[in-house]
Amino acid sequence: MDDKHMQIGEVAARTELSLRTIRHYEETGLVTPSARSQGGFRLYTESDVQRLMAIRRMKPLGFTLDQMRDLLDATDRLDTGADLNSDEREALVTRVRTYERAAAGQVEKLRVQLTRAEDFAATLRARLEQNAPAARS
Repeated sequence: MDDKHMQIGEVAARTELSLRTIRHYEETGLVTPSARSQGGFRLYTESDVQRLMAIRRMKPLGFTLDQMRDLLDATDRLDTGADLNSDEREALVTRVRTYERAAAGQVEKLRVQLTRAEDFAATLRARLEQNAPAARS
């Protein structure tokens, strides 16, 4: 096998995604294996791994599968850059900018949630310290 290709198990380990999740992303059109082995096994490249990592990062920010697909399409088209006129390029940049703003907004919401969770955990620790039986000598 060409060492530029990885089987799904290695990709799962590298991305910390389950085999089932990777297959689901394939079924929904978010990622496509770059090749198949003679035995029919999915083969992925480093580019495929990076795409899966981008999807993994979008998930906790609440992006839907359709939004992920749209964003990946826009970034793919911008990355290739071929045959884009200035209006098309600007429209793609605007799409990506919209998603960037949505991601930044979600990050801020998650920061607030994390702060609240940390405060709650600290409150519980303080209660435990107040009410824990004295250590025996």
